[in-house]
Amino acid sequence: MAERTKLIAEARNSFGKGSSRQLRRAGRVPAVAYGHGTDPVHMSVDAHELFLAIKGQANALLDVELDGEKMLVLVKDIQRHPISRDYLHADLLRVKRGEKVQVEVPVEVIGEPAPGTIHTVEYMALPILAPATDIPDYITVDVTGRADGEHITVGDIDFPAGVECELESDTIVVVVTTPEVDLELEAADEAAAEAASAASDAEAKEDAE
Repeated sequence: MAERTKLIAEARNSFGKGSSRQLRRAGRVPAVAYGHGTDPVHMSVDAHELFLAIKGQANALLDVELDGEKMLVLVKDIQRHPISRDYLHADLLRVKRGEKVQVEVPVEVIGEPAPGTIHTVEYMALPILAPATDIPDYITVDVTGRADGEHITVGDIDFPAGVECELESDTIVVVVTTPEVDLELEAADEAAAEAASAASDAEAKEDAE
């Protein structure tokens, strides 16, 4: 479940690239909160506090306080500098307790399939509807003992209570297969091993003579 962090925001009264750069130099990140039919609220938040709040979370939930007003927001998007990776801008979605939100949650595969097989993840993340205050950190898929040719679909997954996947139930999420052996590469390895063995035998024979 997404943890909640409290951030104190400051209102933004000036806009444009110059204003945004000035905020970033001061260690703050321009942000906008929107949703529920309200006008967008422009603000800035402390860059380091934002980093700590969303670190390691796919869907961070924040309690933001702005001029005495408190709002619950979900971090929808963070724009970052392509080289420095500094935060450039944050998009925040206003949510209410009890409502469901659309998010993508990473897939976590656990367990080991049958010996000699491997698993392939077709969807690294799944689109779901989940309670805003109870978003899972990941969706677990167990491949323990699965044999070659078996697959796990959306309908096979045990989702947490209150969580719905937006994909069809027959959508394949994970496939178990036996890896193909490169016969040419295998033959080349065998030939190299035989050549090495023959060379070793020849050296041993010369030493004996």
